Amino acid sequence: MTEQTGAQALWATLSDEGVDTCFANPGTTELDLVRALEGQDSIRCVIGLQENVCTGAADGYGRMLGRPAATLLHLGPGFANGIANLHNARRARTPIVNLIGDHTSWHLSFDAPLTSDIESLARPVSGWVHRIDSTADAPRAAAESVRQSLANGGQGATLIFPADYQAEPLQGAVADAAASGPAAARAVGIDIAACAQRMRSARRIVFLLGGGGELGGLGVRAQRAAARLCAALGATAYAETFPARAERGQGLPAFDRLPYFPEPARAVLDPADLVVLAGALPPVTYFGYAGHPSLLVEGARLLAVGEPGHPVAEALEQLADALQAPTFGAPVHPLPVEPTGMLTPGAIGAVLTRMLPEGAIVSVEGGTCGYPFYAASAAAAPHTTLTNTGGAIGQGLPVAVGAAIACPARQVVGLLSDGSTQYTIQALWTMAHEQLDVVVLIAANHQYAILRNELRRGGAALGARAEALTALDSPRIDWVGLAHSYGVPATRAGTAEELTAQLRDAFGRRGPALIEMAL
Repeated sequence: MTEQTGAQALWATLSDEGVDTCFANPGTTELDLVRALEGQDSIRCVIGLQENVCTGAADGYGRMLGRPAATLLHLGPGFANGIANLHNARRARTPIVNLIGDHTSWHLSFDAPLTSDIESLARPVSGWVHRIDSTADAPRAAAESVRQSLANGGQGATLIFPADYQAEPLQGAVADAAASGPAAARAVGIDIAACAQRMRSARRIVFLLGGGGELGGLGVRAQRAAARLCAALGATAYAETFPARAERGQGLPAFDRLPYFPEPARAVLDPADLVVLAGALPPVTYFGYAGHPSLLVEGARLLAVGEPGHPVAEALEQLADALQAPTFGAPVHPLPVEPTGMLTPGAIGAVLTRMLPEGAIVSVEGGTCGYPFYAASAAAAPHTTLTNTGGAIGQGLPVAVGAAIACPARQVVGLLSDGSTQYTIQALWTMAHEQLDVVVLIAANHQYAILRNELRRGGAALGARAEALTALDSPRIDWVGLAHSYGVPATRAGTAEELTAQLRDAFGRRGPALIEMAL
């Protein structure tokens, strides 16, 4: 029997550790890893035409399943192309294992054109970075990378694998690579009695719920417990502004997101003498705004009952019991009125809320339609929403790809804006190649609307130069033609009635579809 190469040993170990999917954009220094996939049927390899598609897809996959997918990227420049969505994944606390090929160890000193300091690129978006220093190190490092990806509530684990160690055979027996189990996230213990007493003594309480997995602050159990606490204490609750994952829809409380701009956010937070963080970070302004403190709630008014990325549902349930909160009664939210006429962001939110299939996953990127939909979606069928936690744009399409790979039985929707979607438009090809059940909805207003909103803050005028720098209408992007060129069926809707009919058709068949929503 032929001895395993380092690359074969790495894939075998990753598979043994539960990694079953790799989002790949390999190059020359990863070819032995590509060869080693022959016969490795337990790992599905999904091609992305750009590295930021791969890293964003791994983010979407990990958010839905709570375990890592792998990425396969080419040297430092290829990894750098994927850093934006690895930044988002870091903020979302998503477990990911990044595999980066490097030059053969004996070639590095010659500073060839693609030589770079991969470790320095990787550290800002990785909780753990390791350079494989021999063929025998490959399986041990692979096992450790999976464990590290699950540490700290979820993080990136990056392996740098020189090409010669990929190709060389293992020499003799290899130490047990899986000596210890995965470092799964555990609930952080709190003093329930002390927290309950502090809540009793507060006059006005706001709960801020953080996104994450099923046991996170925006999972079903945590939201139900938060609703009980709100009823007992006369409190209010909000989701963090950009949750990594939030369960939403009928039967759950209609907790809205904390507003983005500082004025409405402070209107929520300033009156509270206690802000309870349930899996959320202390709220800060998204940017520095003159006249507003960066930290929206000073430490004396904060009470943390669970860390971001860690389970928080049990703590909230124990607090509700300690405070003798009433049992949870599942609410029924009225559907929005069926809209008619020309499309507006509100009409789009209403149409999607009315038509969303039960169990859908909605990848939201962009404020134009994202906020109106989230506000209305409490009345939709139960579903999961994924938002842009890290703020680096170009996340929406790749996260939808990863979610569809992770949960093939669930309908995925990408509710996206036209400017940000261009950053990773290549994801359409992967959707077509894999025939994923993703319906992409593009809010086509042909502008960077969020920048114009920022420019107009405080009643400021939008100057001609600023308007030109935020315009996307010369030429207008033909989203229907663009989607067709990537192999995705596409239509254009200009009215609520057209959007309703086109959504019904898209949800009624398999495979990807795109609808350009003309605003």
